[in-house]
Amino acid sequence: MPNITVELLSGRTMDQRREFVSAVTEAAVGILKARKESVRIVFQEIEKSDVANGGLLESDK
Repeated sequence: MPNITVELLSGRTMDQRREFVSAVTEAAVGILKARKESVRIVFQEIEKSDVANGGLLESDK
């Protein structure tokens, strides 16, 4: 059973999540030969103030 954890900055819409989940599930089924029902995806939202890239907080960009 594939367990897929996705970390992303907060602010994505439910429609974006649905589209992502559908695409990733189909990829896992096709590539890993997993059963669709066994693909588990968990989103972990990260606030922009909790992430820095290139020495700058995402919230300061």
